[in-house]
Amino acid sequence: MTPITWIALGLLVGAIAKFIMPGKDPGGLIVTVALGIVGALLGGAIGTRLGWGSVTGFDLRSILVATSGAILLLIVYRLLRRS
Repeated sequence: MTPITWIALGLLVGAIAKFIMPGKDPGGLIVTVALGIVGALLGGAIGTRLGWGSVTGFDLRSILVATSGAILLLIVYRLLRRS
């Protein structure tokens, strides 16, 4: 995947994660893209280890794995921010 593809996937995944878990989180578009990209990396790493697949492009499995990673990242962020 090219860097442009990672940014586009990050925007999509970050938006999906924010839609699934709405809340008052700081940041705008840049934070959403960063959340999506880091979530895609995290979800890809976890998915590969568990045998679910990895993030390889714009297919349904990659988007689901990346979104799961972004949601997990958002949960951890909110837990750390609370304490």
